[in-house]
Amino acid sequence: MNNFELRTLALSGVFRAATLVNTLANEGTISDDDLRVSIQSIFETDASDVIQVYGKVGNLSLGFKTLLNQLGKNSEKRNIDIARYVVSMLFLERQLMKKTDMLEKLSTGVDLATRQSEHFTITHENVVSNLADLYSRTISEIGPRIMVNGEQSYLETTAISNKIRTVLLAGIRSAVLWQQLGGRRWHVLFHRRKYIKTAQNLLESH
Repeated sequence: MNNFELRTLALSGVFRAATLVNTLANEGTISDDDLRVSIQSIFETDASDVIQVYGKVGNLSLGFKTLLNQLGKNSEKRNIDIARYVVSMLFLERQLMKKTDMLEKLSTGVDLATRQSEHFTITHENVVSNLADLYSRTISEIGPRIMVNGEQSYLETTAISNKIRTVLLAGIRSAVLWQQLGGRRWHVLFHRRKYIKTAQNLLESH
């Protein structure tokens, strides 16, 4: 894969996270597989390549589809909340990278959660709760906080809100990867067509 394809993978990871947050907030649930891929991407801090972060390219299908809907010409397929989550995660990633102490806290917390997952399943509620708490103690402290819209009953349910924070952490992880690959926020606007074409090709070939 060329660099732009790898960059599209990472950006699709951000769009994927935004969609999962929106689904959790409005429907109260996502599949265990979707949650597993999200958590695994957080744990893959020393991956040898970008694909390893997500397991396989096919695991980003939801992200490709969301990117196409959000950046495509058909405004009816766009979701304002998903767009806002993406913009917020890309912004928070930039703020996070300026804070060495916060990065160290994140690294320590991820290591702890990784070890914890070896005693439970990777999607166990204890692991999710730990990652959600880590998000609250780090990303949420940077500000501005990402305000999630949805059904209040779901947002007030601890198990669901923990999954939302965990998925947001996975989105930040993808944003970090995207930036490391040369991604910049203004690229999303000025390279929109190229991202669409690349995401479409990746979706169709995997």
